[in-house]
Amino acid sequence: MAGQPQGAGVAADQVNGLPRAFGQYLLFDRIGRGGMAEIFLARAGLSHGATRRVVVKQVLSHLSDDEGFAHMLIAEAKLAAQLTHQNIVQVVDLGVEDRRLFIAMEYVEGFDLNQLLRHLSERKVALPAQFALFIVRETLAAIAYAHRATDTRGQPLGVVHRDVSPSNVLISFEGEVKLCDFGIARAVGRSVEDRPSGMSLEDMENAEESSRIQRARVAGKSAYMAPEHARGDDIDARADIFAAGILLWELCAGRRLYKGTEPEMLEMARQGATRPLPDRGLPDHATLQRILDRALAVDPGARYFRAEDMLKDLDAYAMANALMASQLKFGGFLTEHFGEEIVQVRRAREVAAEAKVRSEPPPPSAPPVTAPVPSVGAVSASAASTPLNPVAAAPVVSTTAYVWIAVAGLVIGGAVAWFLSV
Repeated sequence: MAGQPQGAGVAADQVNGLPRAFGQYLLFDRIGRGGMAEIFLARAGLSHGATRRVVVKQVLSHLSDDEGFAHMLIAEAKLAAQLTHQNIVQVVDLGVEDRRLFIAMEYVEGFDLNQLLRHLSERKVALPAQFALFIVRETLAAIAYAHRATDTRGQPLGVVHRDVSPSNVLISFEGEVKLCDFGIARAVGRSVEDRPSGMSLEDMENAEESSRIQRARVAGKSAYMAPEHARGDDIDARADIFAAGILLWELCAGRRLYKGTEPEMLEMARQGATRPLPDRGLPDHATLQRILDRALAVDPGARYFRAEDMLKDLDAYAMANALMASQLKFGGFLTEHFGEEIVQVRRAREVAAEAKVRSEPPPPSAPPVTAPVPSVGAVSASAASTPLNPVAAAPVVSTTAYVWIAVAGLVIGGAVAWFLSV
């Protein structure tokens, strides 16, 4: 996650005034800052002395004081809180504390997709194709659920995520894949009751029309926008499908689809300037390309109409080519390459933070907290320059063949990292 350098340690905590109490939460690690909020890892107090780790998104002061923005954020957070799915980060609390709006969310201990790819690249480890497909398939499952979600009366919520991108795809050390930050999602056709107090429906519509281009740029990253989104036009669920198509293209190609400055990428997104998937030895390349062609169609009418339709085709491709993977298998891959040391450092930092709040020395067994740690749990600034890892070739039964595949993956990974650095 972009923001404060990871592993900044005690000195950075002192600058940020951490650890500190914030209502029922103990904020003990600042893990990001974006244009809307500061993001903290925290512990929440529960009944009977129990606690749980959460991520607290603390809205910036000037936005918390903006009545119109506050109304919109609350409405959207309430919408997101209705989404309950294994592949979606759950909103657990919403409120105001010390005159600051905040949203508390489920904590996912692991990486976002940007971080995972960066760490794999640093270790010169290729992401196997089965896990690349698994990540996209799980993301599609989240999108499909959100698109068909209904309220308590059975009425469609009309959710469109608007920012399906690597920084919003969280991956736990257990191999879970969760889509986060539905806080910027909007209900298509918002009701009259959703408008700010004192504002007529006509005034709200005029204000939204006048700011639609700016809203498009704020609500999503240019490198993952559908053409209609980049133009600031009205969008529907098919914009999320286009973004999922970009994720699939990038994980299979091992590089970014759009590269350049923000204005350059925005213009590429407006045009839908996609290109064929490079052939990197994945089986049945033609079928995979057909899935991408439909997901990345410039005309929304030519795209998959529903996320579950794309998921169905991707599942069929994975099954036909022995590229199906499970959460358990993916978690094993992560454990193999990252082990338990990162989790141990994070937990040691939490113990030290609690001890500091109680003005007690940390336990003698607690190790010094100086190592880099991953930051997870909420939206970050765009990281379009982050190098991607190529996928490894399809897994096969032969151990010898697997070794050759791993070697090829490492060679390709190094070549792609070099190509992106020049």
